[in-house]
Amino acid sequence: MTDSAEFQSVVELRRYTLRPGRRDELIELFEREFVDSQEACGMRLFGLFREPAEPDKFVWLRGFRDMETRRAALGAFYGGPVWREHGPAANETMIDSSDVLLLRPSGPGFPVPDGAEGSVVLATVCHPIGPVKEFSEHFADTVAPVLRESGVETFGHFETEPAENTFPRLPVRENETVFVWFAKVTEEHRELLAKTGAELESRLERPWLQRELAPTARSVLR
Repeated sequence: MTDSAEFQSVVELRRYTLRPGRRDELIELFEREFVDSQEACGMRLFGLFREPAEPDKFVWLRGFRDMETRRAALGAFYGGPVWREHGPAANETMIDSSDVLLLRPSGPGFPVPDGAEGSVVLATVCHPIGPVKEFSEHFADTVAPVLRESGVETFGHFETEPAENTFPRLPVRENETVFVWFAKVTEEHRELLAKTGAELESRLERPWLQRELAPTARSVLR
């Protein structure tokens, strides 16, 4: 995806709660019907994931050129024939699809750097105390270099997109400000990450939330 950078001005981090035992059903339908059809409408799908610790969660990432083209792209897809035909079956697998963070870049984006064998994608959500820009700069200047020296290369640094949701048919989490980053990690990095999280607690409203993600077959991030 040589043109992926232009689709990272606005990124949705979406986490769905599904009906018990129906995640693989949704993933099969999603990969067959919704990846190419959404991209044809003017967006990019960067990641599709199972969440191993939560068997009824499905996590995915899609990006847009800007907020206005997001509105147009979503309108084209959700008003189009593919969603009209297959959307009801997808919705039938879901309990909740409103856990959505609307983000903009604040540092390195995708694609993901190469990782060690046995690594997983780790998504971390931080709720900073004070301006998110200050936290983002601290993370980039102080935290990321320490992680890098220990073999954890961070990527996909994003913060809350404060603009009004241009497609209100799909709700997003409002009235909160976050900094989100991704990394590829292995088991040996757990102690370092726990220490880093503890060191950052004074800068956060609450302890950071980390989710290990297992990419599906058509995920670009893997």
